[in-house]
Amino acid sequence: MTHHDALRNSAAHYARPRGPALLGRTSRFAEWVDARIENDAWPYAKSMHTAPTPMAAMEDATGEVFTGINFTSQDYLGLATEPTVIAAAVDAAQRYGVHSGGAGIVAGGSQASQRLEAEIGALVRADHVLLFPTGWGAGFGAITGLVRSYDHVLLDELAHACLQQGAAAATKNIQRHSHLDHEVLGRQLAEIRAEDSKCGILVVTEGLYSMNADTPCLARYIELVREHGATLLVDQAHDLGSSGPGGTGQLGAQDLTGEADLVVGAFSKTFASNGGFVATNSSAARTFLAVHGGPYTFSNALSPLQIATVRETLRFVRSPEGDARRLRLLRVSELLRSELAARGIECMGIPSAVNPVPIGSEPVARVAMSMLTRRGILANFAEFPVVGIGAARLRMQAMATHTDDQVRTAARVVAETIDEARALVADAPTGRTGMNAGHVVVPRPRRGGSTHEAAGVARTVADLRHGSLS
Repeated sequence: MTHHDALRNSAAHYARPRGPALLGRTSRFAEWVDARIENDAWPYAKSMHTAPTPMAAMEDATGEVFTGINFTSQDYLGLATEPTVIAAAVDAAQRYGVHSGGAGIVAGGSQASQRLEAEIGALVRADHVLLFPTGWGAGFGAITGLVRSYDHVLLDELAHACLQQGAAAATKNIQRHSHLDHEVLGRQLAEIRAEDSKCGILVVTEGLYSMNADTPCLARYIELVREHGATLLVDQAHDLGSSGPGGTGQLGAQDLTGEADLVVGAFSKTFASNGGFVATNSSAARTFLAVHGGPYTFSNALSPLQIATVRETLRFVRSPEGDARRLRLLRVSELLRSELAARGIECMGIPSAVNPVPIGSEPVARVAMSMLTRRGILANFAEFPVVGIGAARLRMQAMATHTDDQVRTAARVVAETIDEARALVADAPTGRTGMNAGHVVVPRPRRGGSTHEAAGVARTVADLRHGSLS
């Protein structure tokens, strides 16, 4: 493993190992990760040393701790440290203990979880809600629970990994359409129905796409599924609670609350907990999922602390103070985007809790991430397989509790650092930079390579480029 590989390669180069030793053949990937860690180019596996507040302390993969302005957390409305939320969790622990005691299908439920289901149903205008132990499990379980091998799933090519993997586990009849392209979706639906009038068709989209911060025209999706006798699933993991009237997300913002056949949500963003749900107006579908939705049936239910946390944050979301925080969150996003735009960087998508900062080049992005952390800006980094090769970006997650000064400082430092990282990579196409915070590798342009390796990377790109971070 050369020093250059730490910035030059991507996970695609190691995703198809060969050989009989399933464990041993992972060593090349591990060596690549180690090289990136040694060269200060591994921005993952960080550990928080504080609450996820606008100023936070974080430990990186080397064990070094950094303090800075925090744009990594999904606590969009700043409710994780809200005194009433903490008090609700403490009270639940004292009353009911810290463990649900079983899966939801047996004795893991409670009166509190039943009330939460009803409260979620009121928010999304669905009569029936099923709680899952994770948001990922809710998306995966909804698809694998309802779709069979003779059915079809049509997905946006950027749908979340839990939705992509759920589809792959349920059926081989999967078609993807280009991002937000409902015209292609319409043709796909028509072609399937022309051949088979009896199969089930599940159309999958999201309220807010977490890597692009954009949203579909949901009215058109609803029109298409009704025209062709299909079923629509909308994943509202990132927008529910953090946007829309009363926290109803993009379905509410587009005046379509209650119109989707299935709504999937996650409590791991605005609602300051783990867990997720599937909501529907079909009592039969809920009953079916309770037995056939694997992550619900075979995983322990949410704990009393998690239930209490979500219920209190949900009460907050639906209150006038929730409206005020959503307005503040929007202001933070708009300010961040305008400050970056003034420095030549246009964020992707719409103002929201998610603010993708495009960089493109993985080497540039890895150098920039290393520098940003040491300059007091904590941000998330996305590269393949989370996004496509050559589409690296920062995902700056805004919180209603960020101050204007913190936003302006972050925008200035991010823009200056990206410019400096581009210059470092451009000026040193080989060798290593001399950054005093650690040696950052600058890659030599890749040439040659075996036909087998090139073909393997191409197949990996085709297989793994779909799906995004939670």
